[in-house]
Amino acid sequence: MKQLMEKMKGRNAYFYLIPCFLVFAVFLFYPFVKTIYLSLFLTDKLGQAKVFVGMKNYVDLLTSESFYNSLFVTVVFVVIVVIGSMLIGLIGAVLCSKAFPGIRVFSTSYALPMAIASSGAAMIFKIILNPTIGILNKLTGLDINWIADPKYALICVAILTAWLNSGINFLYFSAGLGNIDESIYERASVDGANGIQKFFRLTLPGLSPIMFYTLVVNIIQAFQSFGQIKILTAGGPGESTNVIVYSIYRDAFFNYKFGSAAAQSVVLFLIIMALTLVMFRIEKKGVKY
Repeated sequence: MKQLMEKMKGRNAYFYLIPCFLVFAVFLFYPFVKTIYLSLFLTDKLGQAKVFVGMKNYVDLLTSESFYNSLFVTVVFVVIVVIGSMLIGLIGAVLCSKAFPGIRVFSTSYALPMAIASSGAAMIFKIILNPTIGILNKLTGLDINWIADPKYALICVAILTAWLNSGINFLYFSAGLGNIDESIYERASVDGANGIQKFFRLTLPGLSPIMFYTLVVNIIQAFQSFGQIKILTAGGPGESTNVIVYSIYRDAFFNYKFGSAAAQSVVLFLIIMALTLVMFRIEKKGVKY
């Protein structure tokens, strides 16, 4: 009887997961399946599947120069954003890891970007980069139209995105630094280690689990960046900032090619999934718990 009651309790526990699975089914599983379905069709302007074309959307995509340009632009964008956001977050966390007067002000300022909407930050950044009234040109004495020049547009958008993502990285790294035992630094000081040696041989290895998690999250976030690109450059000038996410938006809502946009969405999903799996495969080599 006791074993029967335990089995019933175990089964009843699954009922508590039903609301969660319903939410996932409506907002995750169904859109994902529908995207794969649409990628196999030509659609009308309302996004309704009309003509089954099989893998034609994928073939057209993989033979398109515009897609490969978007892929290259996305890779460059992701590299700049991930490196920049993690560096800003790590430096801020290290600077605020010790108690000193005004530390709360500094900690708040470093964490502030996570509370700012990308659209609002992009509007402010657009004014800063304005070629006539922008403060950047005023301070530097330059005369550059930053977001209208293909040489600078992608870098400008990437720097803004890196700063926006740095706030949550600062919190992650601050939490990681707080979990490192202070006694190991004391023993290292007794052995004659300087600050640089402590950082590279003690701090970074101690932060490796947090750094791995942050790296995965930042890569996924960078691939999905959209709002700031839409407001600052709208994928231009030319296609210099036409990352895959914006290309999906443009094909779907400007060109009404929902099938092509769905195919790009599936390819983007496969790229992110492959990168994530590779990183988890190499996790044990570089992460020390």
